Amino acid sequence: MTWIKTDSSDASDELRRAVEAQKALYPIEYATPVHPTDGTSEIVASHSLIPDALFHAFATFGVLMSPKLPLTRRQQEMITTVVSVTNRCHY
Repeated sequence: MTWIKTDSSDASDELRRAVEAQKALYPIEYATPVHPTDGTSEIVASHSLIPDALFHAFATFGVLMSPKLPLTRRQQEMITTVVSVTNRCHY
């Protein structure tokens, strides 16, 4: 749960478009959420007040996880794990 004000993904057309556009860039295995939600994670929702920032921040992740890049999925996951551990982040 975020501790800041957030908007639901249907609050405005601009926010809905930003959420849908960034999700479209994610690998197919991210289509089904691990934890049941309204389809938007809390970390994404924390950016909901600024739809452009939400899109750019999370679209970056989607592009970095592209299967078109020369890294294997295992390598991508290992890099994200090491970065999270280094930053003491539980995500």
